[in-house]
This record gives sequence, structure tokens and C-alpha cells, in this order.
Amino acid sequence: MKESAYEAVLDFLYRQLPMFQRQGPSAFKKDLTNITSLCEYLNNPQEKFTSIHIAGTNGKGTTTHILSSIFQSAGYKVGVYTSPHYLDLRERIKINNQLISKEAVVGFVDHLKDTIEDVKPSFFEMMVAMAFDYFANEKVDIAIIETGLGGRLDSTNVIRPALSVITNISYDHQDLLGDTLPEIAGEKAGIIKQNIPVIIGESQTEVKNVFVQKANALASPYSFADQHWKVEISDESIDQYKLDIYKEGELQYENAVLDLKGSVMLKNVVTALGTMEIWNLNYTSISKEAIIDGLSKIRKQSYFLGRMQVLGQSPLVLADSAHNAGGLKSLFEEVNKLEFQQLHIVFGMVADKPLSKILEYLPASAIYYAVEAKIPRAKPAEILANELKHAGLIVKSADSVEKGKIQAIAEAKSDDLVLICGSIFVVAEIQEIALSL
Repeated sequence: MKESAYEAVLDFLYRQLPMFQRQGPSAFKKDLTNITSLCEYLNNPQEKFTSIHIAGTNGKGTTTHILSSIFQSAGYKVGVYTSPHYLDLRERIKINNQLISKEAVVGFVDHLKDTIEDVKPSFFEMMVAMAFDYFANEKVDIAIIETGLGGRLDSTNVIRPALSVITNISYDHQDLLGDTLPEIAGEKAGIIKQNIPVIIGESQTEVKNVFVQKANALASPYSFADQHWKVEISDESIDQYKLDIYKEGELQYENAVLDLKGSVMLKNVVTALGTMEIWNLNYTSISKEAIIDGLSKIRKQSYFLGRMQVLGQSPLVLADSAHNAGGLKSLFEEVNKLEFQQLHIVFGMVADKPLSKILEYLPASAIYYAVEAKIPRAKPAEILANELKHAGLIVKSADSVEKGKIQAIAEAKSDDLVLICGSIFVVAEIQEIALSL
């Protein structure tokens, strides 16, 4: 295949189809009509493989990768659909950590050209249909499917999974999902299906009953993972934990290695363990050895970027794609455990998210470098810098992500910490810059 053919398809996908990642809420379709039409044209590939469906405000991508690694360690052929991507749209569709081939992307789009013209799907709808078709054609043993936004009206919600998983609920995308946590939870609960078990990662007081009521109405067995599983850190380094894992208060795994860092990761492990418990009760038996092995190889067995990712030493440089209230709260809880003199934060946001929702989590003692990612949705660096200054923070406007990183590292001392965060798109550019060096 000529590279030009793939580039032409990329141009078609990015320029002709609405894309939430670049345009924001205007690209979101509030119904399942388009994805249903695409799947019908493809002979409903979503019905031809076993799946686990994952929704939630934070942690759904990480939980997806943890489960993928565990199933791979058990010898399964595992399809994974996640969003958004960092550098390459093929990151969204993987089998055993191998990105979908460029040939498969070109072939899929060419096959659907007439249907695309007729249906006019969004970018996300196209990618979901592509994933379903690819997983069916490649005969995966299981596919772990992450929702893009919400749940009830998310394009992935045409599947009937073996299990449904909801990680947690926090404020994000209120313009589309609702202004209160129960409203947001109601949208996420839309992935719960009749008679299909659902695992909820966290038993949050404000939203617990939303899930219980929906599950009961659909006769779906439900379980709150954090009511049964607990993890404790027995040791840690800059890039991994050792964990003691308990079920119902009894030690199940001692000094289990988790090759991820961040306190929020422990919640995701609990969600994954609760999911595997229900899987083993209802389907095949995954051994303790496979679970332990999978936890220790998440970065190796999944395309896992942008979560407490170490990019440099002296000064320590970390990148994390936390971008909403819950994610940033957890991120800075973890950052505060590290030893450093001064915190430098290279920070960018998208224009459709208000700073007010996350301001309380931004450390007042840090030095900020306001940056603007190279996407239409990015909040201009100058506007962001003014908003941060108005909030009483120390700010230096650095314009581009690359300039912000260079400036922060140049001004940091060897025992300082440089953190790059605030937007997935900022972290994506950092990955691109690192690859070009």
C-alpha cells in the first residue's frame, strides 16, 4: 500500500467528518441512528465477538488497559477500543497491543465510501464501526470497549456485552451530560443492559442509588468493587507499586507488582479486580497467576501513555493527561507525595471547559506556563494565562506546548519537578515532541 493512500484517508476522516476531539460538543451526535446504520451495513459485526463495556468519568481508559493486560496474560486474543488518541488514530483500535494496520484503515474507509456519503457519520462513529468490523474479522476472543462520552447515547452502546463496567462519576462535559452528579451517573448508567452483570468501581454516596435502581429495573446483577476489594501499597518506586490485595479482608495477593503509578491507579485496580471476579463467576476462569502477571505488564502489553509518564530526570519531568476535577485532584494527591523543591506546571486547556471547575485543585505554590495545543478547541495561551493570573497564580505565558516544556525545564533546578498536564492534547503534543528528538 502506498503511504499516500493512507494519508488521503486520514485527510478524509479528519476534514470531512465531525470530530469531537477537534471541534468539541458540536461534533457530538445525541442518538445512535448513524452507528446503527453503519453496523447494519457491515452485517452487525458487534454481535460477532464477546465484549466488556466500560464507562465512567475517570479511569475507564486505565481500567480498559488493565483488563486487556490480564486477558493477554491468560492467553486471550484481546481487542481494545479506546479514545481519544494521542498521536495516531490507530491507537484507538488494537489487538494484543498491535495497532490496526494502515491497510485495514484504508480498506474500511474505501469499502464504506458510499455509505459514509449517505449517513454522514461523525469521526467517532466511523472509528467505532471500524473497531467492531476489525475485531469481528480478526476473530478476537474478547474486546474491551471504552465509551467515548457518557454512555446512554455513546456510539459504543450498540453492543450487548458480557459485562458492563462503570468506574466512577465526577464532573465533566456538563453541557452534554448534565449539571449534577446524579444526572451524569444516569447517562453513564445507560450502558447497563437487561440481565447483564454490571460492576461499579466506586460506591459514591451521591450516585450509588442511580446504579442500583437502573440495575434492579433491568434485572442486572450488580456489584460495587470497592465494597469487596482493597489494595494497600507495600513498596513503591518512581514507576511502579508493590501491592497487597485483599478480598473481604483476606489477603489474596502479596507484593503484586503494578507497573503504573498514581493513587488513582489503585482505584482502577480495584475496579479491574471486581470485574475479573464477576467474569470468573459467569464465564471462563482466569487464574490468579494470569491476574498477577497482567498487573505487572500493563505498559508492556497495552499502549499506555500519558499517566504519570516519566519523560526526563534532573529535573524530573512527568506528563499526565488528567484534565477534569476528579483526575486533577487525584494527580496532585500523587504529586504531593514526591520530593521536590519547586513545582513547574506546563498547563493547557480546551476552550469549552471552564477553569472554575478545576481551580481548587491547582497548587497555589506552583509556577505555571500557560500553553496552547495545536487544535481548534484549545484555549488561547494568553487567555488562559490571564485567567490563571486572575486566580492569583504565578504564570508565564509560553504560547506553544514545546516552548512551555523547554522554558519550564530551563528554569527548573535539578531537584525541581516539571509537570505537563491540563489537557489530553497537551500531553499528546509532548509525545510527538519526544519522538522527534
